[in-house]
Amino acid sequence: MKIAAIEVYGYQLTYAHGEYVMSQGRAAQRQASTLVRIITSEGLEGWGESCTLGGTYLPDFAEGTRAGICLMAPALLGLDPTNLAVIHQRMNACLLGQNSAKSAIDIACWDVLGKMANLPIATLLGGVTQPDFPLYEAVPLSSPGDMAAFVRMRGEAGISRFQLKVGNDPFDDAARTRSVVEACRDDVTIVADANGGWNLQSAAIAVRELAGLNIFIEQPCRDTADCALVQRMSSLPLVMDESVINAAELYRAKYDAGAVSVNIKLARVGGITGAVRMRDQAQDLGMTVCIEDVWGGDVTTAAVAHVAASTRADALMHASFFNDWTLEHVAGYAPRSVRGRGKAPTAPGLGIAVDARSLGAPLFRVENHGR
Repeated sequence: MKIAAIEVYGYQLTYAHGEYVMSQGRAAQRQASTLVRIITSEGLEGWGESCTLGGTYLPDFAEGTRAGICLMAPALLGLDPTNLAVIHQRMNACLLGQNSAKSAIDIACWDVLGKMANLPIATLLGGVTQPDFPLYEAVPLSSPGDMAAFVRMRGEAGISRFQLKVGNDPFDDAARTRSVVEACRDDVTIVADANGGWNLQSAAIAVRELAGLNIFIEQPCRDTADCALVQRMSSLPLVMDESVINAAELYRAKYDAGAVSVNIKLARVGGITGAVRMRDQAQDLGMTVCIEDVWGGDVTTAAVAHVAASTRADALMHASFFNDWTLEHVAGYAPRSVRGRGKAPTAPGLGIAVDARSLGAPLFRVENHGR
């Protein structure tokens, strides 16, 4: 089997709750998402997706993701899409880093592999370890009252795990967090996520003000070394995210920063392949994981679901279903969550059916002419 053509599509994903606000003024009502379709010589096709949060969350942006795919695609024509090792070798030979672009291709190749094997991706990853798993939902940064109202509303929909966006003024952030804690039951999981928005001084004040609350602190500063300094001042369990991009940073997250958990975003680590590798490393280190992505729709959600479903239950803190957070659906709003829990599709590959007709013409197509 060979890759005969690669198509790239673009579409907009609208946030379901108005405006998604993070620290330091980062906010958006919609994001540009990129879909990849790999078409094989045997007639199988696979879909992948990568969606950035603008250009100020990670060093990736939608136009860069698409340019990266355009650059790598000709080098992938004629390769076996089910040979993920060779696919990644060829992508790495074309571009250093650029994991957002590589992630969409990687996911599409896994979709092809599952369809060829007639098995869901979760089975190929070792099997489903839990029939369903907990999902979290992000709480956009706002006033204490609005954030408390948001968790009450989403709590009625069955959500019991929340990631609060903080990372601005530490005293205001402490008031936001206390308001949410007071609005929740004692058994609700709450993570105060600064997205690296605090400097060292603000982070030190924040963990002092939040001491004693039943919460986690996530990525207080942008750099792992600064997070480690903050953690020495804190009694709150630490979750790491944006700065953990490889095994070395994962090791530093645990042994230097004292993190108990790590968020693994597919587009940050190069797709399903990178996410599973880091997940297994974290499990071996005795850490828990959150399986998710930067942003996305149905295709991203399906990919996340397969990795989450094949993660050990005791090691999975939670996952995210981004198609619950967004309004546009390219695969019929599948997979679907139920009362704050998700499960992986059981059909081959990603297990979803993308409606290519709804996407219009591809942004570009690279194909193998007669080889």
